[in-house]
Amino acid sequence: MLHELKIINPATEDVVATVPTTSPEEVDAAVRRAAAAQQAWAAVAPGDRARILRRFADTVDAHIDALAELELQEAGHPLGNARWEAGNVRDLLHYAAGGVERLNGTQIPVAGGLNLTVQEPLGVVAVIAPWNFPMPIAAWGTAPALAAGNAVLLKPAETTPLTALRLAELALAAGLPEGLFQVLPGEGPVTGTALVDHPGVAKVVFTGSTATGRQIAARCAVQTKRLTLELGGKSPNIVFADADVEAAAAAAPGSFLDNTGQDCCARSRILVQRGVYDRFMELLEPAVKAFTVGDPADPATQMGPLISAAQRERVRSYVPEDAPAAIRGEAPAGKGFWYPATVLEGRPEDRTAVEEIFGPVAVVLPFEDEADAVRLANATDYGLSGSLWTRDVGRALRVSRAVAAGNLSVNSHSSVRYWTPFGGFKQSGLGRELGPDALAAFTETKNIFISTELSEESP
Repeated sequence: MLHELKIINPATEDVVATVPTTSPEEVDAAVRRAAAAQQAWAAVAPGDRARILRRFADTVDAHIDALAELELQEAGHPLGNARWEAGNVRDLLHYAAGGVERLNGTQIPVAGGLNLTVQEPLGVVAVIAPWNFPMPIAAWGTAPALAAGNAVLLKPAETTPLTALRLAELALAAGLPEGLFQVLPGEGPVTGTALVDHPGVAKVVFTGSTATGRQIAARCAVQTKRLTLELGGKSPNIVFADADVEAAAAAAPGSFLDNTGQDCCARSRILVQRGVYDRFMELLEPAVKAFTVGDPADPATQMGPLISAAQRERVRSYVPEDAPAAIRGEAPAGKGFWYPATVLEGRPEDRTAVEEIFGPVAVVLPFEDEADAVRLANATDYGLSGSLWTRDVGRALRVSRAVAAGNLSVNSHSSVRYWTPFGGFKQSGLGRELGPDALAAFTETKNIFISTELSEESP
């Protein structure tokens, strides 16, 4: 029986498309096609493979506006954000293409001969992408995997398959071989499970919740299958008394309201040194209320709706209607999965202070000194990202080293750059994506020893 996904515009609740799902039998056929295509792709000369990927990047660049419009329709992202996301796919493809001809092995001095290593592609890679950043995160795995000589099967999230399907069409138009990059829409328990369990899939790249990541890791363990996980986060934003408090308060709204808070790197725990706490809160309120919420198609919009009614209910469960809020913004009335920007003053043990909400909600906690700030920052199972604001370079280095997170920013909220590694500590995941070593994560190291000693029969 054919099943379909209904794709709903989060800003209007209108059904914008229906997409057929992929059955386990169709997954098996896709893996077989991908395996055949991968053998030929791996044999393509590195320079030619790089040229094809650059052509793919240029094709994406020519369709940025159309891709952004699809993202707006399926994910409710503001138009400016959606254009950036499409541009990021282009940039990732160019960056990965630059690594194809630099995927070098090594020559190791040994006795009696020559030893060298080569990087071999894994084969077929499954990329299971989330709905919060459908295009960029799909490309985090897809671009380096293709560049390293692999085939890719991309399963987009149930709510956001449209941009992925379009990217697959653009890949074919750019000259990627048929079957090398396929998009398999479907439900996680059906299509996703079939991909994870398939013996022809050599590696799984998953971005999503920690709970689902654990289940995928357990299934991969049965076949000793390679795995990269980028999971949840509860990132701190630490503001010291010696910081530029005005700048820290002005930057704070974007750190937890961008993408309507649906970001694993969202700085949803704001830790403020007690001596400047009141001043920071005074400055934070107008900054939050000035954050523009509205029609994603309006270029002035900074925050759109949540992805779904279910996600809105999840966020509401953390902030009941009668809950006292230090700061509460506005949200459009009527149709759409809207939720206002909300700032709570809490305690370290509160759910809002330790659990990932994945919505436009932050909790503010005071701290006493540097040691107290580090203790609070690490008082969570997650360790994905974080920020700290200080004018003291020594403190910036000490605290950055002490906070258990994979990505720290000083006097900034930037977490992700495609040319630097990204990944988490603790329950925020396994492995690293992006950066100069991204291609190597999709290869096996093969060691080859060549004896140079003369045999007795040699003249």
